[in-house]
Amino acid sequence: MGLNTTSQSIPVNHPVSLRQLYTLESDSETHIQTVFERARAVQPTIESLSPEERIEYVMKIKDYVIANREVLIDRIVEETGKSRFDAFTSEIFEICDVIEIYKKKALALLKDQPVPTPLVLMGKKSFIIPQPLGVILVITPWNYPLYQTLVPSMLAFLAGNAVVVKPSEQTPMKGVLEDILEKSGFVKDAIQVVYGGKETGTQLIDQRPDKIHFTGSCATGRKIMEHASRYLIPVDLELGGKDASIVFGDVDIERTANGILWGAFTTAGQSCTSIERLYVEQSIFDTLIKEIVRLTQQLKVATTEEDLGKTNVDVGAVTAPFQVKVIEAHIQDAIEKGAKILCGGKCVEGSQVFMPTVLVNVNHSMKIMTEETFGPVLPIMSFQTEEEVIRLANDSPYGLGGSIWSRDLKRADRVARAMKTGNISINGHMINEANPHLPFGGVKESGFGRYKGDLGIWTFCNMKSVLVDKQSPMIEAHWYPFTLSKYKLLNTILDSLFVRSKKWPQVIKAAMQLDKIGRKEKY
Repeated sequence: MGLNTTSQSIPVNHPVSLRQLYTLESDSETHIQTVFERARAVQPTIESLSPEERIEYVMKIKDYVIANREVLIDRIVEETGKSRFDAFTSEIFEICDVIEIYKKKALALLKDQPVPTPLVLMGKKSFIIPQPLGVILVITPWNYPLYQTLVPSMLAFLAGNAVVVKPSEQTPMKGVLEDILEKSGFVKDAIQVVYGGKETGTQLIDQRPDKIHFTGSCATGRKIMEHASRYLIPVDLELGGKDASIVFGDVDIERTANGILWGAFTTAGQSCTSIERLYVEQSIFDTLIKEIVRLTQQLKVATTEEDLGKTNVDVGAVTAPFQVKVIEAHIQDAIEKGAKILCGGKCVEGSQVFMPTVLVNVNHSMKIMTEETFGPVLPIMSFQTEEEVIRLANDSPYGLGGSIWSRDLKRADRVARAMKTGNISINGHMINEANPHLPFGGVKESGFGRYKGDLGIWTFCNMKSVLVDKQSPMIEAHWYPFTLSKYKLLNTILDSLFVRSKKWPQVIKAAMQLDKIGRKEKY
């Protein structure tokens, strides 16, 4: 069968005005094959670079992002519908922060990692070599088109890999990454971009990359994992969430309400770790809700393209048209089952701007409390006891993040440990993601694998274990021939080494005797 050389046209529209920005042409299968050939050709060059040299190339990207931040923000805002402030903090600033931290972190992580060697293997040395995997395929989501493209790609590059990136067709940012790489003076072909939809993703996997790093929906994650399994390609899946936020009755109302507001509505609720369920202790339920509604109604929402350019606009648009339909369906289902809208609840006519929405009288029979809504919607339930709220928070197929708000830090710590998630914030929300030293990822249907933290480098490495012994006349005790004297000495070592009250003199004496036998008892 010949390669598909045709391309598909995909319209890219402005989320506020809905005007067409441009048409994206999907790359052909022939082009995809060529991209992988170039990636495999350049990968040995990347691997041959010292960690210091790779870091210097990544620093060039940071320098470019800083120098061109306003132009980059313009493109992010235009394609995602984010507020300008959100685009700055969650993409530009975070990219620079990650690079700055890995400037130092990568050096330590890419060195050989020494590990202890047991006493029974005395005289030997053990260590781990972090080595590149080869070519990494990074498939990115539409909600953070620059951050989620650059950060995994740069971490994979720092580990010595070549990278092929497929951005979402919803926010492809056509030409932006290419400009960054070329104009910053980055290694040619080290990171390449392929454009297209679902079919393109399938064709990319068929090129058999050495690993896939995917961020996106659970449904797409399952399909990628299924397809990758045909070739036994390892995958990292950072999927959806239904993050629960728990507020106990001892909090400062004003601070907590402001924190909840940001956690629910930043980037119009389109973060995987946005607050999608809020549980409030009954004693402050009415007071906190009143403050949340008051603050929500004061938010400045962008209703025109010009609004998005302003730095004092709080909430932008919903990026994808299909997501608006999901939000509307979840709210309608909740209302039909008895929920009450306190504010918002509607999309601005002729746009994808959904007004920040607060609902009460919700329960777990409603989609709004069980399925990922991914929009500026905050459903709120009350609870009576710690045990009850832990049960409610864990009553979800997802397990990405969550937050606990309380003056009692011992209680907050206890609840944090009981929540079945990959990430937890205490007296804040999503603050984990602001610390690149922390690993990030989920459990349950929120996926698996971790990146950032130490694993931000190592997830893109073959962690090769090495054990070194010297050349000598010695025959190892566990090699042939098997003899009664060896067997007795091994039993002595086992009893001395592993009983609860270890007898170190006996262990050392037995090990030395075994060493002597190894030198004598040979075939």
